[in-house]
Amino acid sequence: MNRTTEALLLAAVLIAIALLAIVDILPQQVAQYAPLAVVPFIIRRRRNACAVRGC
Repeated sequence: MNRTTEALLLAAVLIAIALLAIVDILPQQVAQYAPLAVVPFIIRRRRNACAVRGC
């Protein structure tokens, strides 16, 4: 998965969380901290050769 796809996926998750909070499916407190649950997936991402060389 390239960086553009990861960025779009992250944006879609954040927008979905915001929409669920607006419709009152998710409580505001849960929606406020839900984006922090995505951080480990971003940190855990492996560096590939193109990320190092700048392909």
